[in-house]
Amino acid sequence: MSLLFSPRSLGPLTLKNRVAIAPMCQYSAIDGVPQPWHAQHLGRLAVSGAGLVIVEATGVEAAGRITPDDTGLWNDAQAEAFADILKGIRTYCDTPIGVQLAHAGRKASTSAPWKGGGALAAEDGAWQTFAPSALPFRDDWHTPTAMTEADMDRVVEAFVQAARRADRAGFDLVELHAAHGYLLCEFLSPLSNRRTDAYGGSAENRARFPLRVAQAVRDAWPRTKALGARFNGSDWVEGGVSLEEVTAFGQALHALGYDYLHLTSGGNVPRAPIPGDQPGYQIPFAEAMKAAAPQATVMAVGLIFDPQQAEAIVASGQADLVAIARAALDDPHWPHHAAVALGAPEDLPVQYQRAGKDAWPGYGRSV
Repeated sequence: MSLLFSPRSLGPLTLKNRVAIAPMCQYSAIDGVPQPWHAQHLGRLAVSGAGLVIVEATGVEAAGRITPDDTGLWNDAQAEAFADILKGIRTYCDTPIGVQLAHAGRKASTSAPWKGGGALAAEDGAWQTFAPSALPFRDDWHTPTAMTEADMDRVVEAFVQAARRADRAGFDLVELHAAHGYLLCEFLSPLSNRRTDAYGGSAENRARFPLRVAQAVRDAWPRTKALGARFNGSDWVEGGVSLEEVTAFGQALHALGYDYLHLTSGGNVPRAPIPGDQPGYQIPFAEAMKAAAPQATVMAVGLIFDPQQAEAIVASGQADLVAIARAALDDPHWPHHAAVALGAPEDLPVQYQRAGKDAWPGYGRSV
């Protein structure tokens, strides 16, 4: 039997398999409110055959958006729109759906990738950005304001209120975003955190604010629902966060009661030499986390396209779950097709079963 397509508990959740759809920004919201694009996108992924779907990085405050087009949970109108989408999905599918709560920090106030991806100009609605230190992501990006204690208090409360809105909207899971060079990741890395107070310097100090946010979200989010965190295994630059620091941070999250740890990398400095053309290039980070915290549930991600590769990751114990992202955009039925490749039940919705392997002799052919 396929281990990838066997059930797995995720805290209080039981997933039907170990395939998760990772958060993927769509840059298609209006004032933080998800649109019809999000309804079809999430509905399609919900019937993909994956055991879990996680909604894109969703801003906890307006200043924490990556772009003006990000989804948000800083007001009730946004939460109500997500609730409507989830209610619609629940009429045909019970796949657990989570949301990633995020603050973009110094990488906020930019345009969507297909609009250039650079820092917004004042005439395009640029806003003040915040970070641990007044260091721009790039020379041609905004210089952020170094956060004060009052700023930290505001952001902690924004995460708390966003978590409560996520609960009321009906999400089954929250993932705390502490990766890819966004705010919490910026605090963790010595490349972006040059503070000389209690929030900078040593690894313990650099983790202080992210762990404060993590504790506040843990306290706000119901124990009857799953809670996880995504964080970097490497900055891919000399002098960046060390693997020892990474695993210590993961152990601290696990001790706080986080149900899973999602290992990724990069995005904290521009032009880092990331080996992004190598399938599974981030798996060693998940493996190191699993070795450091054997009782923790660890999720691996990063150019996982091949079903046998995904099966090997969980079968070898390198990680407990596998997340896919671009593979699901390329093939929204990747989990169904992977199940067939691994000899597991295809688990198609009844409406699609006449196109499945056992019902259609043309299965898998290009048409």
